[in-house]
Amino acid sequence: MPLPIQAFFVPLLFLFFFFSSIATAAIVEHVFQVKNVVVKPLCKEQMIPTVNGSLPGPTINVREGDTLVVHVINNSTYNITIHWHGVFQLKSSWMDGANMISQCPIQPRNNFTYRFDITGQEGTLLWHAHVVNLRATLHGALIIRPRSGRPYPFPKPYKEVPLVFEQWWDTDIELLNSRPAPISDAYLINGLAGDSYPCSKNRMFKLRVVQGKTYLLRIINAALNTHLFFKIASHNVTVVSVDAVYTTPYVSDVMILTPGQTVDALLTADQPNGMYYMEISPYTSANSLVPVPPSTPIRGLIVYEDAKSTASPSNSLMPSGMNAISTAHRFSSNITSLVGGPYWTPVPDHVDEKMFVTMGLGLKPCPPGTKCIGPFGQRYAGSLNNRTFVIPGTISLQEAYFYNISGVYTDDFPDQPPMKFDYANFGVRTNSEYKMMFPERKTSVKTLKYNSTVEMVVQNTGIITSESHPMHLHGFNFYVLGYGFGNYDPIRDADKLNLVNPQMHNTVGVPPGGWVVLRFKANNPGAWMFHCHMDAHLPYGIIMVFIVQNGPTPETSMQPPPSNLPQCTRDPTIYESLATSVDLSS
Repeated sequence: MPLPIQAFFVPLLFLFFFFSSIATAAIVEHVFQVKNVVVKPLCKEQMIPTVNGSLPGPTINVREGDTLVVHVINNSTYNITIHWHGVFQLKSSWMDGANMISQCPIQPRNNFTYRFDITGQEGTLLWHAHVVNLRATLHGALIIRPRSGRPYPFPKPYKEVPLVFEQWWDTDIELLNSRPAPISDAYLINGLAGDSYPCSKNRMFKLRVVQGKTYLLRIINAALNTHLFFKIASHNVTVVSVDAVYTTPYVSDVMILTPGQTVDALLTADQPNGMYYMEISPYTSANSLVPVPPSTPIRGLIVYEDAKSTASPSNSLMPSGMNAISTAHRFSSNITSLVGGPYWTPVPDHVDEKMFVTMGLGLKPCPPGTKCIGPFGQRYAGSLNNRTFVIPGTISLQEAYFYNISGVYTDDFPDQPPMKFDYANFGVRTNSEYKMMFPERKTSVKTLKYNSTVEMVVQNTGIITSESHPMHLHGFNFYVLGYGFGNYDPIRDADKLNLVNPQMHNTVGVPPGGWVVLRFKANNPGAWMFHCHMDAHLPYGIIMVFIVQNGPTPETSMQPPPSNLPQCTRDPTIYESLATSVDLSS
C-alpha cells in the first residue's frame, strides 16, 4: 500500500527548514572601542565614555540564528561590562555581561570578546554597560530580524527606524554615584535634545516620511532611571512587538516604556502633508520624597515629503500631568501575545515554585558622625523580600557557583517576606513594622531545578514611597499573567489572570502600590539577575539572583567559562587553582 503524500511532505518540509536554517546563519562581528570623547547635546561640552565615539552607540543588526561576536576594547578610564539586554544566552551564560554576577569587569586597557548565538528571538532589544551609571552613555540598539526568506507576521514596512530614548546630565558621569542621584538635565532622541532647549534649537531628530507608506519604529528606552511616554501628534501607531516578542496588533496614540523596555510599532503616514512633533515626556509615579525629573518635553519631528518648510508643526497632547498612572496602566495592561506567532509557546499549566516577593525602597542606618538625607535621617536602601542584595567583591557569583566556592553567596533567598503587612499602604505602627524599614543586607540566591516552572507575585510596597519599578530578568522572557493595584489577593485576583495569551517581557513595570504576576520556565542553566532596571536603585540593592541547575544532558548544562574571562584579581594563581577545582569533562 503506497504511503500518503503527507508521509513524504512533512519530513521534506522539516529538512528544507533545517538546511535553510544552516545555510542562512551567519557570524556577525563588531569591534567596540570604549573611549572617552567630548560631546555637546546641550550648552555645555561634556566628556563621556562612548562606544566608537557615538551617542547612542552603534546599532547591531543580526538575523535569528546568527552568531554575534563583539570585541570590546576598553580604552576608557572605567571598569566595564556589556550586557545584551533580553538575549537568552542559551548555553552562553558567561556572555551575559552582568557585572560581578556572570563576570568580573573588563578593566581599563584590557579587552574581552563576547561570542554567542541568537536563537528563538526576533525583534528589537538593546545592549548597554552593566556597571552602575555607565549605561547612561554606553548603549545602543540590537535588532534581530527573521532568518532570510521568513516574513514578519505583519505587513512588510516601507522602512525601519530605530528610536533610542536617552537621559542626559550636564555633569561628570562619576557624580551620578551620589545618593540620591542628581536630577537629569534633559532627555534625548537618538542623541538629540530638540528645540525645547536654547542650545539645541537646530539639532532635532527628523524622520522624513512618504504619504501612505508604513514605517516600523523600533523604540528603545535607554534612559537610566525614568519611564517615558511617547506620542506622535495626530497619528496612531500599531504595536506589533514588545521586548522582542510579537504581540496581537494593538492600536494606540500613546505608549509607555520603562527603562530597558522596547516596543516595535507600525506608523502609517496617513495624515495631511505637514510636520508633526513626536514627543517623549517622563512618567513619575513616586511621591515627593523622590526627586522629580525635568518636565520639559523632548521633541523630534515627522516631516512629510511635500511639507512646506515654513509650516508650524502640529503638537502632541501628552498625558495630563506627570503622574498619569491610569494612562500608563491602560497601555501596559492591554498588550497580549500573538498566539501561534513565531516562537510563541503556551503558558505552562503546572507550577513547581511559587514565590511572593515584596519590592521597594527601605532604609540603611546612617554611619555615626555622618549627615544622611533619607527619611528619619537615614540612608536609602532597597530590597526584595526585605533582603538588600550585596554585590560580590572578589569573584563573580557565577564563577563561585561553577567552581563551588563557599563564602560568596548564600542559597537562602526566601519565597515570601518575613512578615505580612499592608504592603501598599505601609505605615509604621509597631516596632516590627519599623524594623521592616531596615532590610537585611545579604548576597542571597534562589536555586531552581532545571525545567521547573516558577510563578512570582511581585508586590510593590509603600514602605518609603510607592512608585513603579521596572523589574528585569536576565536569561529569560516571562509571561505577565496580570497587573493590579493594592495588595495582591490570591483568591480575588487569581481569577483575573490571563493564561491564554498573556504578554511576554524581559522587563516589566510593577504598578505603584500594586503588583504583577509572572511565570517562566527555568530552562537555561546559569546565574541570572532579577533586578530593578533603574540604575539609581542598583546600589540600593533591589536585586536577587536565580541559579538554574544543570539539566540531564551536556546540551542542557552550563559550559565552562572561556579561558580569557576577565579576572577580578591580578593574581593568576587564584584562577589557575579554580581551573583544577572542577571536573570540566562531566
